[in-house]
Amino acid sequence: MTSDLSEIRALLDRLSRLSAADDWQDGLNPSQFAALGYLARANRFSRSPSHVAAYLGATRGTVSQSLKSLLSKGFVGERRSPDDRRSLSFDLTGRGRAALGRRRVLDDALSGLSRERRADLGAALSEVLRGVLQRRGGKGFGLCRTCAYHRHGPEGRYCTLLNLALSEEDAGQICHEHLAPDPAPA
Repeated sequence: MTSDLSEIRALLDRLSRLSAADDWQDGLNPSQFAALGYLARANRFSRSPSHVAAYLGATRGTVSQSLKSLLSKGFVGERRSPDDRRSLSFDLTGRGRAALGRRRVLDDALSGLSRERRADLGAALSEVLRGVLQRRGGKGFGLCRTCAYHRHGPEGRYCTLLNLALSEEDAGQICHEHLAPDPAPA
């Protein structure tokens, strides 16, 4: 590994650790805070324990314990599917939204960057994440409205994979079924 790659990796690792250290608040540990953050961004189709685990790169057992703890502390509510009573999903409670709403040190540091620098950093980190996911065989979990299955017409938003109408809120959240559209021909 070259020196610049080592330095970038060290910076990412340190930022990750400092950010995780900031998550030890409100009676939460970093794993629980990460699960809470995912649930806040996930659409209604993507809030099962297995989806949380896939997004976080964690085991289902670890995520299951985190979700049980979040439930017992009142940060999330549990919902069973009417079609399959074994199928669970989780939604944030007011307490969960409040915990995520607190300002974090990393937010303050990022807000010190210009809008252009934040956009460049976001684009570069997204590219790195896509490369890591591709090499690991992971899912992208992209925004619903950027998915190849998403349609937006006069009748509203629609998912052609699930054959379901979508709300505006769904369209702005991440989905476990996300498929990046084919790039436009050059």
